[in-house]
Amino acid sequence: MPRLTRRQFTQSILAGATALGLGIRPASAAPRTLTVASLFGDDKPETRIWIRFSEELEKRLPGRFHINIARNAALGGEKEVAEGIRLGSVQGTITTVSTLSNWVPAGQILDLPFVFRDSGHVSRVLEGPLGAELKEQYIAQGFRVLGYINYGARHLLSKEPITTPEQIKGKRIRVIQSPLHTELWKSYGANPTPIPIPEVYNALKSGVVEAMDLTKSAYAGFKLYEVVPFLTETAHIWAVGVIHIGEKVWQSLSEEERNAFSAAGAEAARHFNALIVEDEVRSVEQALAKGAKIIQPANRKDWEQGARPIWDSFAAKVGGAAKIQRIVATA
Repeated sequence: MPRLTRRQFTQSILAGATALGLGIRPASAAPRTLTVASLFGDDKPETRIWIRFSEELEKRLPGRFHINIARNAALGGEKEVAEGIRLGSVQGTITTVSTLSNWVPAGQILDLPFVFRDSGHVSRVLEGPLGAELKEQYIAQGFRVLGYINYGARHLLSKEPITTPEQIKGKRIRVIQSPLHTELWKSYGANPTPIPIPEVYNALKSGVVEAMDLTKSAYAGFKLYEVVPFLTETAHIWAVGVIHIGEKVWQSLSEEERNAFSAAGAEAARHFNALIVEDEVRSVEQALAKGAKIIQPANRKDWEQGARPIWDSFAAKVGGAAKIQRIVATA
């Protein structure tokens, strides 16, 4: 039997360990680089979530991974990045369930207008059976969810003050690239136009669209108060999202690495949810200082009534009317 060199012996041990999922690696091996995408810079929760994830991962797997954060939408909008996750050109990101509904329509149940009362209501639903059920559906489409996040409520942004559903009729409104969002604004008589978020500022400035909806944090993050100075606190949808990596990445990890990624993702999601509350306060202060006006709907029930047909039209797509009612009834 031929005698093995030291290099051959080491390689055979590593190959056997990898096959057993032990995750052994030579001390001199370079960190594995994973590229993750953020729409903003270091001051916003959308990037700080990945900074925390990187720190938590380093605690558990020192020197094993390098998280390369592509900031300020360098890799495109949510839909483009999600496609990159599936292809493997991007390894991780955070994405709204609105965007992921292009692959998992059942996730639109979390986007139904006026289905949630507040952020606590959102958390209790996601921690229950529905959250676990949707995770499996995201996995099947190539998205390994490490945790749910809450971006805050979406509000109406406009060039002119809008307080009633009648005032949105006929207006050109930018919508997220989701069927539900398109149908929602059609139900109010508006003309919805799907536009990727990196292109929204110019679309509003040039008059391609006159209004949109977004969270308070992102309103300030994209400086949209410069082109749509009125924010009507409709809180019609709570923007739920996920922190996720590609399923291809997950399958390449050892059991030890999977445990570390899961723990780091859960901690990063908790960090994001705490940051977003603080960031909303700062974002509103920033927008008001730049001339934005925060206004209230004339009658919130009119907005709720106008959106209610969406529950009926999407019930079959999200698991039935009974499932929607179970969310509403969550204590």
